[in-house]
Amino acid sequence: MVRIQALGYFVAESTDVSKWKSYAEQVLGAATSAAPNGGLYLKIDEREFRAHIVRGQQDRYGSSGWDVASERDFDHAVAALKQAGVAVVEASAQIKAERKAQKLAQFEDPSGNRHELRFGDTGQQSPFKSPIGVKGFKTAGQGMGHTVLPSLQFDASLKFFRDVLGFGLSDTMSLKFAPDAPPMRIYFLHAQGGRHHSLALAEMPNPSGCVHVMLEVNEKEEVDRAEKRQQQHGVKLMATMGQHENDKMTSFYMMTPGGFALEYGWGGIDVDPASWKTTEGKQVSIWGHDFSVGFR
Repeated sequence: MVRIQALGYFVAESTDVSKWKSYAEQVLGAATSAAPNGGLYLKIDEREFRAHIVRGQQDRYGSSGWDVASERDFDHAVAALKQAGVAVVEASAQIKAERKAQKLAQFEDPSGNRHELRFGDTGQQSPFKSPIGVKGFKTAGQGMGHTVLPSLQFDASLKFFRDVLGFGLSDTMSLKFAPDAPPMRIYFLHAQGGRHHSLALAEMPNPSGCVHVMLEVNEKEEVDRAEKRQQQHGVKLMATMGQHENDKMTSFYMMTPGGFALEYGWGGIDVDPASWKTTEGKQVSIWGHDFSVGFR
């Protein structure tokens, strides 16, 4: 079985990297450092980066970076992708250096989302120190957080991540946003790291290439403080504070400079990939999470 450990990082394209720098430092509480070719690294733990912002012609999500625990797991995953007829590209030496990877493969899922498979983090390890005093983010063994990707080829994408890449299905949800609207599916998948979901597939389009990414802090008070910073810095609110039914995350959502949302949360449950039984969500949240604010 292919074993993906966790979402290691994401890549975003930016027309103005300075906007990401101020957003990361002053709103998220992440540390930043210069990346090659005018880019930017966002740091939230001991790793050199968990987000790589690259200069480009658009403001959008670029790709999801998936970590594996061993070279054997990497080779097994590449072989499985090729056997499934997926075009796998070995990253150039330059891209491998930028992503701090010993090995790096690039591919697309059936819905056209771009992904990178990484083995061997070659970046510098150093303690995390937030520029505004955030005490820490939950990453150990579970990666940077999660990503929710637009997946109009939903059935093919679900089969791809489960059957080819070995993700487990944590929770399913089907929502109707209007009485006469067709149901929209959102399925939540876990990797080996134990986070309730490292990936979710949403049966909806999104021009930014991502519905949202999630960062999880270690203390509930950090979410409250981040909400105040979002207001102080005039960042667009995408959903009010609330608690999700499926992963029990208490969070709020705000816009990023990349045109996709970011969930800032605390308290998500873990799963045991070997024994977890898929649940069916009946509602998005136990309380709060008014998403209509994002459309105002």
